[in-house]
Amino acid sequence: MTAKERSEKAAELKASGKYNCCQAVTTVFEDSVATNSPNMDKELLQQISAGFAVGMGCMEATCGALIGASIIAGLRTKGKGTVKLTKQILTKFKEKSGATICSDLKGIKTGIVLCECNDCVRNAVLAAEEVFQEAGV
Repeated sequence: MTAKERSEKAAELKASGKYNCCQAVTTVFEDSVATNSPNMDKELLQQISAGFAVGMGCMEATCGALIGASIIAGLRTKGKGTVKLTKQILTKFKEKSGATICSDLKGIKTGIVLCECNDCVRNAVLAAEEVFQEAGV
């Protein structure tokens, strides 16, 4: 699956209402973590990422889509070098989306929406794919 296809699939999952932002991102990477984590399946990824909806604290914290990309970074690297990759993903996500905190993205205090959820999901997947490709993971 290409990065674009993966990002569109994630946006579709989010739009379906059956997945939160974090779950949509982690779910589309299921195939890419199977080698490093053979017991990881779609259901387990959904369970792990279930608590990171709505900015993990009613829009007051990090975007769930970005957290999902970080979870995948940990699985793809077996936890080695994950912090460095996560920082790179965060930087790329912020460039694409305008912020990393859910309330800022949704314009809760300013009234100016920087990035809708479906686009945050797309951007998290695309940022992660870029970083993974650059790092060779």
